[in-house]
Amino acid sequence: MPSMTNYQIGDVLLVDFPFTTSGAGKPRPALVILDTGDADVLLARVTTQSHGSPFDVPIAAWQQAGLLAASIVRLHKLATLAKNRVHKHLGSLEAADRQSIASVLHRIVAAW
Repeated sequence: MPSMTNYQIGDVLLVDFPFTTSGAGKPRPALVILDTGDADVLLARVTTQSHGSPFDVPIAAWQQAGLLAASIVRLHKLATLAKNRVHKHLGSLEAADRQSIASVLHRIVAAW
């Protein structure tokens, strides 16, 4: 059995992100929120479309993260995906972008 890849928080991956309605989805960038070392990874959707949600966080250093265009992480659009749905590692977030995302994640968790 091949060794399983582990991803770091803040990694940007190209994955088959599922559509909310159904179906297999299509290759899209996604941000690693958590990888506990098993066969799955928790991801947030990355998009170029701003929807104005308080849970949408712009990625300032999007080129360094391996993205092709200015992008936004949608922290309320999460999915747990099998790692075999990862096409490739695109890059990683810069420290300032990680901090912006951490701040919003803290607000989400604080609501509990």
